[in-house]
Amino acid sequence: MNAAVSFLDFNQWKVGGIVVLDDEPANVSLLVQLLRESGHTNVHGLNDPRQLMELLDQHAIDLLLLDLKMPHLDGYQIIEQVQTLEHPPCVLVLTAHVDRDSRLRALRSGARDFVPKPFDAEELLTRVRNLVEMRRSQASLRQQNKTLESHVRERTQEIHDTRLEIIRRLGRAAEFRDNETGLHIIRMSKISQIVGRAAGMSVPEAELLLNASPMHDIGKIGIPDRILLKPGKLDADEWRIMQTHARIGAELLDGHDAPLLAMARDIALTHHEKWDGSGYPDGRRAEAIPLVGRIVALADVFDALTSTRPYKAAWPVEQALDHIRAQRGIHFDPYLTDAFMDCLNEIRAVCFQFAEPGEGTGKLYG
Repeated sequence: MNAAVSFLDFNQWKVGGIVVLDDEPANVSLLVQLLRESGHTNVHGLNDPRQLMELLDQHAIDLLLLDLKMPHLDGYQIIEQVQTLEHPPCVLVLTAHVDRDSRLRALRSGARDFVPKPFDAEELLTRVRNLVEMRRSQASLRQQNKTLESHVRERTQEIHDTRLEIIRRLGRAAEFRDNETGLHIIRMSKISQIVGRAAGMSVPEAELLLNASPMHDIGKIGIPDRILLKPGKLDADEWRIMQTHARIGAELLDGHDAPLLAMARDIALTHHEKWDGSGYPDGRRAEAIPLVGRIVALADVFDALTSTRPYKAAWPVEQALDHIRAQRGIHFDPYLTDAFMDCLNEIRAVCFQFAEPGEGTGKLYG
């Protein structure tokens, strides 16, 4: 066997690392020399199979040249061990055991190829090259898949962000007609998220609530300005028209099964229902009102009471809290009311961060 093989350009297909494992030191030395003279510098030689897994843990190894008959652990056991790795090295078996059963057992255990001893150098290096090319193709495919997955995630995030932005702008469009800054929907949605988490919602559920709740009053788009912007109290006919905004909003959001829009529809339809059944549009009561509708009812009323509107001045926050306590079990879910009160520090922080221009701390402590 001539160790210096000049008829193949092996520098074109170097791998990250090769391990030669054989209990005969002479065999290991010969194979390491052959591979290094063929252009491979990252070649490791081992005589003890018990050292292999530690070496694989410390180095990136793409190819394992393995003898089958060894003390402590035989080649079959080694093959089974390396198959437990996330990206196991390709295994090329070199052995004097050339019987059919040995070959099949090695291949079935996970070996990629089989070369009998004594071996021809050109044949061995050609098989090594083939395995290296396969390994390189696998690595390239994994990288392409990662890149594709990254692009898909980015595109999915873009679609998600665009959808959220559209929803926020639609919610803003409704608020624009009776709230110049639109900060109400920011405060209300963040308060809803806080109460949702306190009520036992998971983080993703509460985030969905944060993003769906800005659509709660989208139906106001269908209410005439003479009613929506009326500075005084609405008469009976005007109030009936105003109440239709809940159904209008639900109809605008209906017809799509995306979780975000489905939740937004439930909120738009039910955030004016009351725990005792005296709300609108359907007079639902207690837990017949969706949880998200009950949560938004609390957040919306609190922020509406403490905000200036065309028809009223802002209430001091303690007066608003007294009202919510008084409406526990009447307008509001008793359990959610308690959760709301437990979160007052977080709620005050939201109100401070997103206060209307010129309000300062008055909304929090006035």
